[in-house]
Amino acid sequence: MILCDAASPGQLISAVSRGTMSPTDCGRMEAVFSAAFFICFLVTGSVHGDSLTILQAPDFVSFQKGDWPISGEHIPDLVALTMGFSVKEDLSWPGLQAGPLFSRPRANVLLVVRGVNNLNLPKSVASYPLENPVPFTLDSVAETVHSLFSEDTPVVLQLAPSEERLYMLGKANAVFEDLPVTLQQIRARLSQDGSVLTSLPLNSLSRNAEADLLFLSEVQVLHDITALLQKHKHLAKDHSPDIYSLELSGLEELSRLYGPDSPQYRDATAILATVLQKFGEEVYGLYGKSAVVEVVTVKTFEAPLTRKSRSILESRQISNPGSPYNLAYKYNFEYAVVFNIVLWLMIALALALVVIAYNLWNMDPGYDSIIYRMTNQKIRMD
Repeated sequence: MILCDAASPGQLISAVSRGTMSPTDCGRMEAVFSAAFFICFLVTGSVHGDSLTILQAPDFVSFQKGDWPISGEHIPDLVALTMGFSVKEDLSWPGLQAGPLFSRPRANVLLVVRGVNNLNLPKSVASYPLENPVPFTLDSVAETVHSLFSEDTPVVLQLAPSEERLYMLGKANAVFEDLPVTLQQIRARLSQDGSVLTSLPLNSLSRNAEADLLFLSEVQVLHDITALLQKHKHLAKDHSPDIYSLELSGLEELSRLYGPDSPQYRDATAILATVLQKFGEEVYGLYGKSAVVEVVTVKTFEAPLTRKSRSILESRQISNPGSPYNLAYKYNFEYAVVFNIVLWLMIALALALVVIAYNLWNMDPGYDSIIYRMTNQKIRMD
């Protein structure tokens, strides 16, 4: 048996020249090294858990490639900055460069994939590690969109597995009312024509298991969103920006039920990677190559996500005719500043009014007023 201590091609050649290794063994070792390098290339080319991947981005939104970690709590601020909105605190993160002032993406799509170990997304703009994967929402960005574009038709669509599965706001609710919300609607949609069951390679996935149906329903929702945008292209061509926040937990359920090494989990991971890549390309094309598509992959969140959500069915139950979409009053982060300005200005004007009234009441017309003094002099001259 010949022992090989060579660790590089140069050392292998020197070992052959010394006669300690035959050319056949050297060829075998070179094959082993080549396979190892190829495996390392594949591993580095995929997206690992707890990461932020930019699938699509327009030219004027500049993401720099690098290994710069970003905290999960800063994801909403990052989305706001890509849309051209201001944030409370400056985001000192070198991955996003400042762009032109008068160019804003038409949409931002944030896809959160829970329970994933390895998601292969080769066609991406950039990828960054994610630190502190705490739960987050885009509610602040949605409020900014509605406060600035209340007269237009912005699309704010959020899909989350908490309480109710679909959370929507905006005048474009009627377009997305056909999206499945309950498990019965999901099953009915999967059995209709045009379902993803007829086009996806299910392999080990079952059409009767609850966890498999949950994963397939999320894939179906992604397919239906692009289909509705294809049908209502005016939503992607208006001046108001759109916000999509979709949280997918199907892989997490499959991992909990079957295990991360199961064929069901591997097949679902491959399907989801392909679907997400296609979904990002379709949305990017529908918005005229003016959309930012991000994918956040996390193994698990550090704290449970709790948020009161609103169903799209509430838009039909109109309780206030003056507010047909059951929206709260407009509020922004400058409310406290404006309130203090108005309050102290009114106090200053009230004090000035009191001082002026007091001085007028105690004024001597013959001494303090030039009008009465001149009139008195004229009378004396006459």
